[in-house]
Amino acid sequence: MARRKKLTARTAQRALRKTKVLILDIDGVLTDAKIFFVEGTGWGAHYSVVDGFGIKLLQRNGIEVAFISAGNFLSHKKRAEILGIKHAYFGNEDKLGAYEKIRHDLGVSEAECAYMGDELFDIPVLLTAGFAATPPHSPPEVKKAAHYVTKNKGGEGAVREICDMILLSRGLNRR
Repeated sequence: MARRKKLTARTAQRALRKTKVLILDIDGVLTDAKIFFVEGTGWGAHYSVVDGFGIKLLQRNGIEVAFISAGNFLSHKKRAEILGIKHAYFGNEDKLGAYEKIRHDLGVSEAECAYMGDELFDIPVLLTAGFAATPPHSPPEVKKAAHYVTKNKGGEGAVREICDMILLSRGLNRR
């Protein structure tokens, strides 16, 4: 498997300057990878408001955010709805097709896409996106496919870390 060049927080920030869309896996990235069952609504997960605010900051500054998840939970769909995510794909481990659809629909190049995933089936997109990140709990193969391993855990600020790096790289407003 290909190994991507590892970037420091500083060099990653430089690499994120071109980013026009941040594409996120959900389980293990926006959540802590734990799920629970609620009678009447099905499986659910915990989401970080810190990550959600980072997503809103990107959107306020004209950067698109999209979701691609192998999970197909009502809670994921509701989270996408609450955050105003226009491009969200659920229930398929073959994420490359959804990634290409997002690129086509938004008219962006691979260099303008940042992707964050944490599992083996994220590797094809991690190897394709202009910038690839993963949380620290990811398997070694996933870490090899990413440019950057976040300091924060999935569901505990990992997404906000990348959002802030994108905003800072472009001199955009963090309020």
